[in-house]
Amino acid sequence: MTTKYTEDHEWVRQQGDEYVVGITDYAQEQLGEIVYVELPQANAAVTRGEEAAVVESVKAAGEVKSPLSGTVLAVNEALADQPQLVNDDPQGEGWFYRMQADDTAPLAELMDADGYRKFLDSLA
Repeated sequence: MTTKYTEDHEWVRQQGDEYVVGITDYAQEQLGEIVYVELPQANAAVTRGEEAAVVESVKAAGEVKSPLSGTVLAVNEALADQPQLVNDDPQGEGWFYRMQADDTAPLAELMDADGYRKFLDSLA
């Protein structure tokens, strides 16, 4: 159950034959208090590197890019009423969607936790 990270501050975690996607703690900190999350539709196709969701905070709006291409299996319905879950638990209860990947090869290009920490250090 390894988590991988993108340079756009999304994370993806394999659970069985599905992949769960969300934004990192760093991303939610940069956005501030999240007030709205627009999620993709179940059964929608998402494309790696393309917008899959939108997050709005009191400070800004940001797009969430899909780390893999595939099909959305389910979305986190709780975020409709409780967008603050993304702030409270971004890599747990604040997940965005579960998907089936068309191709898992791009995972090899993503960062592991250590690599992501080093990437964040380079931004400081």
